[in-house]
Amino acid sequence: MQTILITGAGKGIGRAIAMHFHGLGWRVVGLDVDAEALAELRDALPREQALFLTCDVGREGEVSAAFERIAEWLDADPLDCLVNNAGIADPYAGPLDQLALKDWQAWIDASLTAAFLVTRASLPHLRCAEGASIANISSTRAVMSEPETFAYAAAKGGIDALTHSLAVSLGPAIRVNAIRPGWIETGPWQKRGTRAHPEHRPQDRDQHPAGRIGRPEDIAEAVAYLHSAGFVTGQHLNLDGGMTAKMIYEH
Repeated sequence: MQTILITGAGKGIGRAIAMHFHGLGWRVVGLDVDAEALAELRDALPREQALFLTCDVGREGEVSAAFERIAEWLDADPLDCLVNNAGIADPYAGPLDQLALKDWQAWIDASLTAAFLVTRASLPHLRCAEGASIANISSTRAVMSEPETFAYAAAKGGIDALTHSLAVSLGPAIRVNAIRPGWIETGPWQKRGTRAHPEHRPQDRDQHPAGRIGRPEDIAEAVAYLHSAGFVTGQHLNLDGGMTAKMIYEH
């Protein structure tokens, strides 16, 4: 049985990835700072096939403590796939001259620093696996922006750069790729207290060449593809319904 570790597993894209791989028969390790969301996910999966730990993956001490428990749970079994998904979902920081350093750092730590810390801690377990892979969840905002999204864009741009550097450094034993989601509707994949099923306008759907807004399941399927694609590494996969291919002019 293969094992996947997902950061930010409690809600949204991370939750969808956890459920998808559990459905494929994998064991699942999930880390998230939201204990309530993890508890809901824990109730949905057999305990012998899943381990969920509350952890702020942007903090070195918490990551070290979590991996002590993970190593015990794995019991010398390998870790086959790591998904660095954690991050602050809201990209809007407000005006640059009003952005506090602590808030900037929060975006960077939750995504980029977390990916470094968790990847470093995962290496001994990934190196035991045959065909191990890492999927870093970046964003199309790494290469294009709305106003006042500085810190989020910088964090995701760092994830892109970390991805190709890790691919070169860790290959051939471990392949590393990034997924750049576009507009992904995560409302149905939140914890019960914040779960939502929003109605999108026709123009919201029509602006996507694919004709719809993305779903977390799309990202989960992409993670599975990248894990199985043995000749793919160091790549950045746009998963945005074609939006980055579309030229938009205001008339």
